[in-house]
Amino acid sequence: MKHVFLVDGSGFIFRAFHALPPMTRPDGVPVNAVYGFTQMLMKLVADTDADHIAVVFDTARQTFRNDFYPEYKAHRPPPPDDLIPQFALIREAVRAFDLPCVEMDGFEADDLIATYARLAREAGAKVTIVSSDKDLMQLVRDGEVTLFDAMKNKVIGGEEVVEKFGVPPEKVVDVQALAGDPTDNVPGVPGIGVKTAAQLIAEYGDLESLLARAGEIKQPKRRQNLLEHAEAARVSRRLVLLRDDCEVEVPLDTFAVKKPDADKLAAFLKDNGFTSILTRMQAKLADAGEAPPAAAGGTAVPVPAEVTYELIQTVADLERWVEAATAQGFVAVDTETDGLDCHECALVGVSLAIAPGKACYIPLRHVDPDAAPEPESAQGDLLGGVAAKPAQRPQQIDLAEAIARLKPLLESPAVLKIGHNIKYDMHVLAREGVRVDPIDDTIVMSYVLDGTTTGHGMDELAKRHLGHTCISFTDLCGKGKAQITFDRVPLDKACAYAAEDADITLRLHALFRRRLVEEHMMGVYEGLDRPQVRVLADMEAAGVKVDAVELRRLSDDLGARMAELEVQIHALAGETFNPGSPKQLGEILFDKMGLQGGKKSKTGAYSTSADILEQLAAQGHDLPARVLDWRQVQKLKSTYADSLVGQISPRTGRVHTSYSQTVASTGRLSSQDPNLQNIPIRTEEGRKIRRAFVAAEGCKLVSADYSQIELRLVAHVADIAALKRAFHEGQDIHAITASEMFGVPVEGMDPMIRRRAKAINFGIIYGISAFGLAAQLGIDRGEAKAYIDAYFARFPEIRDYMEATKAEAKRQGFVTTFMGRKCYTPGINDRNPNMRAFAERAAINAPIQGGAADIIKTAMRRLPLALTDAGLKTTMLLQVHDELIFEAPVDEAEAAVPVIKRVMQEAATLSVPLDVDAGIADTWAEAH
Repeated sequence: MKHVFLVDGSGFIFRAFHALPPMTRPDGVPVNAVYGFTQMLMKLVADTDADHIAVVFDTARQTFRNDFYPEYKAHRPPPPDDLIPQFALIREAVRAFDLPCVEMDGFEADDLIATYARLAREAGAKVTIVSSDKDLMQLVRDGEVTLFDAMKNKVIGGEEVVEKFGVPPEKVVDVQALAGDPTDNVPGVPGIGVKTAAQLIAEYGDLESLLARAGEIKQPKRRQNLLEHAEAARVSRRLVLLRDDCEVEVPLDTFAVKKPDADKLAAFLKDNGFTSILTRMQAKLADAGEAPPAAAGGTAVPVPAEVTYELIQTVADLERWVEAATAQGFVAVDTETDGLDCHECALVGVSLAIAPGKACYIPLRHVDPDAAPEPESAQGDLLGGVAAKPAQRPQQIDLAEAIARLKPLLESPAVLKIGHNIKYDMHVLAREGVRVDPIDDTIVMSYVLDGTTTGHGMDELAKRHLGHTCISFTDLCGKGKAQITFDRVPLDKACAYAAEDADITLRLHALFRRRLVEEHMMGVYEGLDRPQVRVLADMEAAGVKVDAVELRRLSDDLGARMAELEVQIHALAGETFNPGSPKQLGEILFDKMGLQGGKKSKTGAYSTSADILEQLAAQGHDLPARVLDWRQVQKLKSTYADSLVGQISPRTGRVHTSYSQTVASTGRLSSQDPNLQNIPIRTEEGRKIRRAFVAAEGCKLVSADYSQIELRLVAHVADIAALKRAFHEGQDIHAITASEMFGVPVEGMDPMIRRRAKAINFGIIYGISAFGLAAQLGIDRGEAKAYIDAYFARFPEIRDYMEATKAEAKRQGFVTTFMGRKCYTPGINDRNPNMRAFAERAAINAPIQGGAADIIKTAMRRLPLALTDAGLKTTMLLQVHDELIFEAPVDEAEAAVPVIKRVMQEAATLSVPLDVDAGIADTWAEAH
């Protein structure tokens, strides 16, 4: 016996549960804590030198501490409902690894750990306690016993204990006895915290010596508390002192590490849906030269023990790879470039992978890394990359010749091209004359499976699913001013990096494709999100024309408007200050003007967030309202009027926004450079920005916008008869709502009543509260609550939908759209009521907003073919919320509208009609 690992099972369960987002098995059983615990065990078994391991748990019964202090842990809340069924599964996980589970009535896990640690030390073994629990730090003995925080991968020794408690491990119980612990109902001594307790123990040696000399304490209140609560301190010490003399029933030698039964472990992992952990287990077996477990069912491609990454420098070698990829019908593809802008950068090389561990890199534009860079004035090639002199180029295939060999492979309909964020590679290769199709995208697959509960970058996915750490780009190219472009990376290092990317992509693809089938998400991936990759690539490549002259004029106008608002702001404040300075603004609002609601941050400055200013504005204060206006104008000026001119491509003369499918939790698209989603819809400034988006010469812009699509989805999913009837009859939905709620006729309705019904209609979708509605309408909270109550009374179906949706989210950790997309709801079972309420509102809205996203994605997938079949050259350019913008030749714009409307209206079959408004004009503002 050399090294004993004692795992604090009970402590880790709760940490894993709160650290990970909700996860469920296919049968709906929650498993996030089980997943985290299993990951920890997998790493522990694989990466430690332990020859003895046990996992120690608390029992549900009371312990000996309750015998002399009944209040001990009496106020601890019960475990969350979603955690309760996981306790048994976690013990099952331990047994699947062939590790002993140890628990004992009357004692806590900490006491058993203390006892086994003593027994191991007496046997001459080193002890590692897998826990970060402060109560176990009293056991630390440098060179003999350490703690290991598995979630932070941190060793806790004597130095770390002193850092936390201010005393060495053997004095920790005395500090805890004085400081107490409200979580466990350990009383301690009032007014004494850990820092003070450490000072007292350092001065007096131990608790009993301190209590015996308490009368010497100079501070009157502290002296009095120590004298009056001496017995409480002694009781506290008994509570926190761990017993190391438990009569344990399981001998220490039974903890000897045994090799897990691979089939039993694989069956457990598969039953609980832990495919990524199963993949890593297969990889370990492959490294050891063992056969994969029978229960694995071939769920993933194992990571090979060795990889073969080939540098391709001759046409013959390239043709060999192309032939192999063509023969098997799939290939992972990745491009390397000299920049991040896929519309302007130059292709530097291409990597391919055809099997796990078998990949190659084809350098195309590399230069000698030791050669001096060309001056900026040097003649560039047609794609913007600086052409290297012949003497500077390492051996590589001629670009045109390489593309000629790759093009048939990358365009072949019989070969699936697999990429990670392949839209980027599609753009880069398109500028070389290659249209990559058909495709699979692992970043989109990951998003469909796991939503926004995790990141989807390759490095993160490789670490999580394959247990592999990828070569870092910064390790290869440096960072900051010292960073080099990829074309200057030596070929051997470039090959290792680029080929690894293709290899990892191929491995992830095998794993994700299996999961998509097993989790019944292939329909969402193949029917909604994968087709978007090609659609968005074509839209981004097309770009949109903007009027630079109009933008400069708008920048001047917005600057003038900012100046006007600053004059008003200074007048209202009674002094000149910078409205862009949160510190100065906070002092004006809360110190000088004395407005209520000021909250200081840790820096001592008042918060002047939009929420705070909106609340103050709703109370009738003009200054915060004007500052909000100023901020909006300033943002529009900097983000759009000033920036858009710089975003015009010198190559195309158009602006090419970049869309992402993997950011929003509901499936909505997001865009950047520019962010089109944030252009205000109803303000004059927003309309001016839209006016700068113009049609090309000889063309018109066509805008097609779903009308009230989210309200229609509410009527459909909640089955609200009155609203469905109104939509079928083409009535004013907000007037009908007001009429139903307040009993007033539609004819001659007061616009104020309709406006309030409209606010409720849209607010309900987002789970609006009485507070939020009151702020929006400028009414008191009681009146707002009465409106919401009246709405639910008239439309009880919506309340039923909301309650059922929240229950679904709490049960399985996600909700689904009517097309099957999973929208995850982290925080839905959080103990913090604010976090939980936020998650509940998101859960209510997700099937509606996500359903709208699915509908417009379906329309976008069908529209290019529909327009082509109609003999039209109209091109889809932009997607913003529920709106699509097209560019059509002047002579076919009118003909394009009915085709566009028909496809959009037929994108989904609901119990209410989908209505689309369309317009034709020279600018986006006029067409919308």
